Amino acid sequence: MSDDASPAESLIPYEAWTDDALRDVVARALELAAAEGLPGEHHYYLTFRTDHPGTKVPGHLKARYPQEMTIVLQHQFEALTVDRTARLFSVQLYFGGMPATLVVPFGALTGFADPAVRYGLRFQPQMEEAAAPPEPAEEPAPPPPAPEGPAQVVSLDAFRRRPARE
Repeated sequence: MSDDASPAESLIPYEAWTDDALRDVVARALELAAAEGLPGEHHYYLTFRTDHPGTKVPGHLKARYPQEMTIVLQHQFEALTVDRTARLFSVQLYFGGMPATLVVPFGALTGFADPAVRYGLRFQPQMEEAAAPPEPAEEPAPPPPAPEGPAQVVSLDAFRRRPARE
């Protein structure tokens, strides 16, 4: 075999299996937070595609974050549920003092981090998943609150695993 030969493409979906297993790590972390709260200084950053089929985000937030959004689960979250059968989680958060319930399929996740222990995962969104059937029309979303200040961008680079050095 020559040094410049590229690796053969696998007929076994190892990458997809690994990705699914790592999404299960996120599901377990969320189940722990739902059942017992977050211990110590632990808190979660969850980044997901808002345009993913099955993601449900109130209209005013969807307008602000048309493709991707990062939420933080730390002190003020409610009604966190994990549905492994439907492969999604839901949570109620407050934006500008207004409650909002988000429904996020695990396939929509692009990142997970727990900065308290410098743990993080990156994912490719699984955009081919089927969309959930449309729900009955709801009341229109309230207008978005005025921005409280400049948006903060959170870099997850510090939480990525680095290759071990020999």
